[in-house]
Amino acid sequence: MHHAVTIAVAALAALFICPAGAEVLIGVAGPMTGKLEWTGTQLKRGAEAAVADINATGGVLGQQLRLITVDDFCDPEQAVAAAQKLVADGVVFVVGHYCSGASIPASKVYEAARVVQISPSSTNPMLTEHGRATVFRVCSRDDAQGLEAGDFLADQWGDRKIAILHDNTTYGKGLADETRKQLNRRGVTEAIYQAYVPGKDDYSAEIVALQAADIAVLYVGGYHTEAALMVRAARDRGYPVQVISGDDTATEAFALIAGPAAEGTLFTFVPDPRRNPEAADVVERFRAENFEPDSWTLHSYGAAQTWAQAVEKAGSLEPKAVIASLHNNQFDTVLGRIDFDDKGDLTTQSWVWYVWRSGEYVPVE
Repeated sequence: MHHAVTIAVAALAALFICPAGAEVLIGVAGPMTGKLEWTGTQLKRGAEAAVADINATGGVLGQQLRLITVDDFCDPEQAVAAAQKLVADGVVFVVGHYCSGASIPASKVYEAARVVQISPSSTNPMLTEHGRATVFRVCSRDDAQGLEAGDFLADQWGDRKIAILHDNTTYGKGLADETRKQLNRRGVTEAIYQAYVPGKDDYSAEIVALQAADIAVLYVGGYHTEAALMVRAARDRGYPVQVISGDDTATEAFALIAGPAAEGTLFTFVPDPRRNPEAADVVERFRAENFEPDSWTLHSYGAAQTWAQAVEKAGSLEPKAVIASLHNNQFDTVLGRIDFDDKGDLTTQSWVWYVWRSGEYVPVE
């Protein structure tokens, strides 16, 4: 009898020392299935690695983190449903979403629930222009990316025929429009500006039309799947159009789809965090697991790292305190030093040119 009482008392004591719910729930949201599954996996792997590393060093405020993954299919409605699920599950923070068209509608759900959201990769300016206090991002914006692309097109191909195609998504059209705006400011008018239908298996009809119009340069505002199919269709016809695109092209999946046609494709991406000394250990561990942390993997890791440091500096998980901490501190991460402006954007916007060479992307020298 005494033995049973002792066990019961010990169990009760344990409840007070480690209260149920001592785990802190956080979410990661992105396209975990479908054509962008590769990228969703990168977000998931980045967040998982960050959670494992944070937990190994004692968690946040002495509590362990648990990660919940949701699939938003890079779709606005599904993103809202995914955000609602995370909120219902009781998360206090979300790494995500990947696509701007998912992050923006989801941000309303998080704002209403006072859940902090840090996107690793949503580059459309409107994400932070809405002025939601809970929204941050650890990547640069498309108005800066479009400026870079528009200048490059004007400088290098101002006297040639340029086509700008976009997929009508928040990200793709937004980036195409920013690029076009800067190209036009520079006194160059594109020969073609039009939308294509995303998700098709073949873009040879679009390529035939560009070739007939004598287009020398194609700027693609959209995701890597379609850009890869376009460059492949062009090379299959022996058409040497220069394909240029944006940050979504920074993924091994582009080269897998495009094959040898990937060679020479140019695109803008943020400075590659795999080259950061601060990321060396994490990169090494990913590679030991046979996973290449390209594209936005380390941004996902860095988003979780930034939030965890903000919580520690605030000494609280209370949303208002964490938000103030994110605005008022600098954070040392795998992405380097992070600090936010009053909108939740990085104080320094940086885009770099890359080219596909022999199956990998390297900075343009």
